Amino acid sequence: MSQNINSKNIIGDRKFSFIDSDVLSIINLSSSYNCVCDKITLKNGKKFVVKFQISSENSKYHSIYYEGKSLKIMNEKFGSIFPKVYHLEKNLFIINWIENNNLKNNNSEEELAYYLSKIHSDNNGRFGFDFNSPIGGIEQPCGFENSWINFFRKKRLQFIFDKINYSNPMPKDINKGIEKIINKLETFIPESNKPSLIHGDLWSGNILFNNGKLAGLIDPGIYYSNKELDLSSLSFLNAVSKDFIQKYKNFSNIENDFEERKGIYELYYALLNVYLWSREYIKNTKEIIKRYE
Repeated sequence: MSQNINSKNIIGDRKFSFIDSDVLSIINLSSSYNCVCDKITLKNGKKFVVKFQISSENSKYHSIYYEGKSLKIMNEKFGSIFPKVYHLEKNLFIINWIENNNLKNNNSEEELAYYLSKIHSDNNGRFGFDFNSPIGGIEQPCGFENSWINFFRKKRLQFIFDKINYSNPMPKDINKGIEKIINKLETFIPESNKPSLIHGDLWSGNILFNNGKLAGLIDPGIYYSNKELDLSSLSFLNAVSKDFIQKYKNFSNIENDFEERKGIYELYYALLNVYLWSREYIKNTKEIIKRYE
């Protein structure tokens, strides 16, 4: 990815009503999977985040557009905790900057638990969504299903397992363990009749704190799911403390034996990380499989 491509190049001479002053500075926040995220500060003090996707042969899926669309939906539903989308097009969105310094206190996770419970209280009759969900630049299938087990088996575990096998298969013993879990999924997790809206990509980088307060949530890949998938991503990626689930239970019910089955949901995030970030996560995958032998 060219280091010379930034928000100024992408926006060019186009006029946006909300950008009502000259740009003072541009700071790159992240660059991955042909996507660039910049913070722009105007001379009048206003701050925005510009996120754009650089076209390539491997970026036929417009993850930026669907991330921006997810943000718009979440801002309309939960405006105080998701940024406002000022502009959205195929390969570009612009949102307001959320001040954050990652400073937490004893009440920070309680606040996060409260807002997550609010998101998860948005229910639907089926699992999935109207459009496919982005995560790490890839397209997660989200066609609606009545059965949670069928959805999670086909459109999450089997989906990412197939991607890994197509690109760079893991050792045979690990693959056999994954196949066993996929084929006998109903013995590890119960069916669910409560499709809840989830953030879909909860890790510390997408949870913004500022001076102890929850400042905002960013980079969602939303769909209706068993809410335990969201909660399992937090534990697997060490984004919260061990007593977070108890704090969450103060606001929303969790079915019995969550701790015993959460590894099945963590398996999805382990496989995502194998595919998207590092083969080191094969170790985590192997550890999870051993728990369910």
